[in-house]
Amino acid sequence: MEENKECCCCHKTKERSEKEYKDLLNRLSRIEGQVRGIKGMVEKDAYCTDILVQVAAINAALNSFNKVLLANHIKTCVTQDIRDGKDDTVDELVTVLQKLMK
Repeated sequence: MEENKECCCCHKTKERSEKEYKDLLNRLSRIEGQVRGIKGMVEKDAYCTDILVQVAAINAALNSFNKVLLANHIKTCVTQDIRDGKDDTVDELVTVLQKLMK
């Protein structure tokens, strides 16, 4: 498990448990496979509605991923920051929720 690695789009890092890490990566791998499947469908000239159904499945999988990640974030990062008196974390959470609900 790679810990405390910064990515190109964020400034903070999060140390995850081995279980959380594996769960998130497994979900992303399944989603990645679904996207490759849709690419194959397009390459094979699959019928539009068949592709659209698969896209809806990917959207559902991404929403599920977001729910799991958000729940973990609230239970760990947000809770700890509130205990530590970092009230700006609540504002950050509200901003993220607003983006997710667009």
